[in-house]
Amino acid sequence: MNKTETNKIRVAIEGAAGYTAGELIRILLFHPYAEVKYLHSDSHAGKPVYTVHKDLLGETNLLFGEIDYQDTDVVFLCKGHGQSVLFMEQNPLPGHVKVIDLSADFRDESHGFVYGLPELQRAKIKNSAFIANPGCFATSVELALLPLAAAGLLKNEVHITSITGSTGAGQSPSDTTHFSWRNNNVSVYKPFRHQHLKEIGMCITKLQPGFSKTINLVPVRGNFSRGILSSCYTDCDASPEEIEKLYADFYSNHPFTIISRSNPDLKQVVNTNKCILYVERFDNKLYILSLIDNLLKGASGQAVQNMNLVFGLPEDAGLHLKSIGF
Repeated sequence: MNKTETNKIRVAIEGAAGYTAGELIRILLFHPYAEVKYLHSDSHAGKPVYTVHKDLLGETNLLFGEIDYQDTDVVFLCKGHGQSVLFMEQNPLPGHVKVIDLSADFRDESHGFVYGLPELQRAKIKNSAFIANPGCFATSVELALLPLAAAGLLKNEVHITSITGSTGAGQSPSDTTHFSWRNNNVSVYKPFRHQHLKEIGMCITKLQPGFSKTINLVPVRGNFSRGILSSCYTDCDASPEEIEKLYADFYSNHPFTIISRSNPDLKQVVNTNKCILYVERFDNKLYILSLIDNLLKGASGQAVQNMNLVFGLPEDAGLHLKSIGF
């Protein structure tokens, strides 16, 4: 289904008051082929959107309200984990409506959903009506490791430390997102047990079915708002020249995954849909840095990228976003 500027995709967002929904609205208001028509939030019904997403003051006069699904082409589900399953059970949608879910509910590709990592499953996404958007840590780690899996080069355990900003914990306040606790502070949580490990393993074995070694992930809470830096290493016998070619070839036709020749920093990806990768050999260890914005390539930006694929649009439509230099 191809859309044009005069025949725009009619967008609805469920759970439209959270961080990921705010980023979706910001992107889609300026998307050349999309129109934001309906924004639903149980807690903010009838209020102007800019009273919740204050960066949108002066950009839109949309109100939070009910959704007319007959007048909708795609629904983005920005509800909490466990709520998307209930939504799909309780809301029979017209056959023409596509669904892009940003929760973890369907990332195992159950109920007809396809795992929405374009660098892995672009062709399947294009032909699917239901897309399960990947998790933020998972996106960062998978993009670091997929070229190795595709070449059958993951032969030993993988070790990863990933540090994320406070927006990764969602909008609801908690002890670990309170400014006075988070500021000037760093902490580890869910080491070796993070929920995204399951989808990471699923994706790796799609390309390297025999891989059975442990992927060790240590997540870290950073004292900044947004972004993920994943520091990964594993044993590898391939030469630096082979590795450089492997990564360059694997991502050559993917617009948002970029190989850097110098050690990158997080500000280069914040506010963009990019993943920047940096790869270097140290003796028999291959070291990979993977940097993304957790709210964009790790959530809302990737969701729009998936929408573009589903509707036959240029994959990068509406996603030329500039990073923050200072």
